[in-house]
Amino acid sequence: MTGAGTAERIVTVAQRILHEEGAAAVSMRRVGDAAGITAMAIYRHYPNRDALLRAVANRSASELAAEWRRRSPSGDLLERISAALDDFLDFALGNRHLYQFLVLDAWTGARRFPDDFRDGQAPPFAVLVELAEEGMRTGVLREDDVLETALTVSSCTQGLVQQFLSGRMGMDEDDFRVLCHRSMWRIIEGLAQNVDR
Repeated sequence: MTGAGTAERIVTVAQRILHEEGAAAVSMRRVGDAAGITAMAIYRHYPNRDALLRAVANRSASELAAEWRRRSPSGDLLERISAALDDFLDFALGNRHLYQFLVLDAWTGARRFPDDFRDGQAPPFAVLVELAEEGMRTGVLREDDVLETALTVSSCTQGLVQQFLSGRMGMDEDDFRVLCHRSMWRIIEGLAQNVDR
């Protein structure tokens, strides 16, 4: 197997462990055992655990953004915003460990607002930025700072998800999803030029 192939296999194994058990379960020894190589061999590709986790984060974020772009390509802007929220909730509620790592955990190299977001280093966030830009360009949303607009919309949902995952919402998942949609539309209506919902 080539060096690039081994590096990819290492990330795949680390990504699977993180997805199933959380970032704390990702160790060089554990990844090496699961990949069929020694822990020391991993260091030829990733100088430390932080570098390996960054590679997992980069791949996961790119895959997530690509999936969201494939699943929500049609419909009017408001339908696509609603679909994007559903995609985000599917991810956050269906991949809790990965969500925790990508969105909530503090780790070396985690993307920081606004610079990394402005530079396109946060692919899933870029999907929301594109929707906000389209909304402003077409007059559905009023002109504003597009990054801060996307952050406002996403932060509300992320806060609600954090409350739900920590058991602080007295409702089932279906009712929670409806609440997230109502909350998002309140924000969108506040940002809108003229939205009737």
